[in-house]
Amino acid sequence: MTEITPDAVLDVRNEACPYPFIRTKWLMEQIAIGEVIKVVANDPDALENIDAWTKRSGDRILRIEYEGDTCIIYLKKKR
Repeated sequence: MTEITPDAVLDVRNEACPYPFIRTKWLMEQIAIGEVIKVVANDPDALENIDAWTKRSGDRILRIEYEGDTCIIYLKKKR
């Protein structure tokens, strides 16, 4: 598996949706096109909400990893 080096990391563990999604969206708005963020979340709805949003925004999920109940999502800004 190819290593992804994120430009920013957002740790939203122990935050309930919609906060992981809101904070992810805010950070994506702050970074430059082509940059990658790593989101670390353990709310079961976070991945579903972020995935639905990227389908509308045009941004892209590069990889999803799991460590126990924690989901690690790598997102690339496309717009």
